[in-house]
Amino acid sequence: MNSSSRITRGYLAGKFGQLHYRYCGDPSGEPLLLLHQSPLSSGQFAAVMPGLASAGFSVLAIDMPGFGMSDEAPEEATLTDFASLIDSGLQHMGWASAHVVGHHTGAVLAAVHAGHAPQQFRKLVLNGFPLLSQAERDHFASFYFGPKEPKLDGSHLLTAWQNRLRSTPGWTDIRLMHRYTVEALHRDGSNWRAFPLVISADLGALLQRLPIKALMFTNTGEDLYDSTRRAHALRPEFFDYAELEGGSHDIVDEQPQAWMDTVIAYLSSKPG
Repeated sequence: MNSSSRITRGYLAGKFGQLHYRYCGDPSGEPLLLLHQSPLSSGQFAAVMPGLASAGFSVLAIDMPGFGMSDEAPEEATLTDFASLIDSGLQHMGWASAHVVGHHTGAVLAAVHAGHAPQQFRKLVLNGFPLLSQAERDHFASFYFGPKEPKLDGSHLLTAWQNRLRSTPGWTDIRLMHRYTVEALHRDGSNWRAFPLVISADLGALLQRLPIKALMFTNTGEDLYDSTRRAHALRPEFFDYAELEGGSHDIVDEQPQAWMDTVIAYLSSKPG
C-alpha cells in the first residue's frame, strides 16, 4: 500500500478537549473533511478514505465530541458547539478552507457551521439530510437516546442489537450490524447527545439561510431518502442533487465505489 493511501490516526485539540481523527492522503492534496453519522465515529469512512486519497484529496475524518475516541461535550452542548470540530480540524491541518462531506448528523453540523463560517468551505456535500416530517420525528424519537443501564442478564445488549436492526431498514450485512452495535455501546454514555438536538432543530430555516451551495446526496434505500429530497426541494435552484440506488443508511460501507464516484465528481466539478 502506498503510504499516502494508508489511514493514520491521532488527536487534535478541540473546544471540549481532544478530538480523535483518521487521516489519509498527501498533505499537498485537496483538503477534504468527513463528518460521520450518529452514533458512530470516523471509522464510518474507512472504506473510502484510501480511494479518496488516491483521487488527490487530503482526507481528514474526525470523531465528534463524545463519539468514537473523542472527549465528551458537556450535556448542555449545542449543535454549534458540536460543529466547532470543523474549525478545530482546519486549524490543526493548517487549512484556510476545505471541502466538507457530512453524513446524517454530520451533514447537519456541516450546515450549521457553514452558516457561521462560509469562507471555510470549498464545496459542501450533505449526505442524508434529516429535514423530517412530524411522522418521521415521532419515529426517530421512539428510539432510546441515553446511556444503556446494564442488566445482570445482559438484556441491555440485546436491546442495543434490536435497536440497531430496527434503525437500519434494508440492512444486509450482519457483521456490519455487529460492528456498529459494538461501536455505539462503546460510548453510549455520550454519543446519543447530538441526535436529539438534530430532531428538535428547525433545519428548514437553517437550509433557507445557508449561504453556500451544496449537493443533497442520498440513496433510495435509506431512511432519510424522503427527507433529503424534501431538503433539495426547499431550494431546487440552489442545491444540487444526486442519489444512488438501494442501500441503507450504511451506504458508505455498502457501495463505497459508487459513493466515492459521486462525491469525487461533485468536488472536482467547476462551480456552476
